[in-house]
Amino acid sequence: MTFEELKALDHQYTMQTYGRFDVALDHGVGATLYGLEGEEYIDFASGIGVNSLGYGHPAWVKAVEEQAHKLAHASNLFYTEPYARLAETLCKRTGMSAVFFANGGGEANEGIIKLARKYSFDKYGKGRANIVTLRNSFHGRTITTLQATGQEVFHNYFFPFTEGFRYAEANDLASVQAQAGEDTCAVLLELVQGEGGVLPLDKGFVQSVADWCRERDLLLLVDEVQTGVGRTGSLFCFQQYGIQPDAVTFAKGIAGGLPMAGVMANEKCRNVLGPGTHATTFGGNPIAASAALAVLNVLNDDYMPEINAKGNYIMETVRSWDAPCVETVRGLGLMVGIVLKDGTDRAALIGQIYGKNVLVLTAGPRTIRLLPPLTISYEELDKGLAAMKDVLVNA
Repeated sequence: MTFEELKALDHQYTMQTYGRFDVALDHGVGATLYGLEGEEYIDFASGIGVNSLGYGHPAWVKAVEEQAHKLAHASNLFYTEPYARLAETLCKRTGMSAVFFANGGGEANEGIIKLARKYSFDKYGKGRANIVTLRNSFHGRTITTLQATGQEVFHNYFFPFTEGFRYAEANDLASVQAQAGEDTCAVLLELVQGEGGVLPLDKGFVQSVADWCRERDLLLLVDEVQTGVGRTGSLFCFQQYGIQPDAVTFAKGIAGGLPMAGVMANEKCRNVLGPGTHATTFGGNPIAASAALAVLNVLNDDYMPEINAKGNYIMETVRSWDAPCVETVRGLGLMVGIVLKDGTDRAALIGQIYGKNVLVLTAGPRTIRLLPPLTISYEELDKGLAAMKDVLVNA
């Protein structure tokens, strides 16, 4: 099939809910992707942070293939080994106590919201269901997680939205406290606001919120859909902030390219969601769970310094350029944001970068976001950065 034939097929038979880039992908090796006619692309996007081990990683392929031969799906009416082993691994490496497996980030965040409200209902009764989130946050595309998102641009079209959310300013404890009245059950944070522009929260602010939540018996919820599974240079970003949340969501990179997500709860919250209160047909799927085990085996604690080194290498390299359109570079691990100066035509620059066969993402109003596979080689990094430099320095 040619690119034009594929594009026509897409336009005829799929809902046009995505503004796709003019790129058709066929296969990949490492952190390099190939188009239908053999075009070569350096991947600084990894499927929006999903392909954590890149493409064709032998351990991942072996795990998926072996499990596919055994059992593809069973539902949560029965026990299967892969999800149980995965839950054990996640808990032992994070200090959390129990896991609920889901399929995507929005669904996981729906689950954490339900957990927080039920915890409060069980202990305090009705009237204590509000959740404080941060302005500029992003928590998903469902009706409820859109309203949890602290960006007004997303609060449109789909009225009425789910009630029960108020928005505080990031890095401002007084703002969080002002929004959290007697009707509040939890505070939900992204430790790095990804879609908002790759904005890491201040460590002191996060620790102060954690202490304050503990004093008031408000649940501290952390959305690690994008920051988790090694992306920020530790298995989960909260481990760098010196806190232990009550519940944490994860998705994207956990299964290295297969749909998987979940909620991890601490000991206090592990039994909040009992039989009949929350469920999903595909959660804990044996193939996805086997893939996730392979991902976590590769991304062991010894691998985390390599992620940080590569992230620092990207940021230091971009900062060294004499690029008049770049205001600043920020990030954590291999979650990097290149912030452009006001008035820069980001869309035009992105088009030029794609024209040099490098795949990147956007975030916020002025940021180019880089989320390469965590296993990307320095050779691939250098090739992609050289192409980007040519665009940004000459903008």
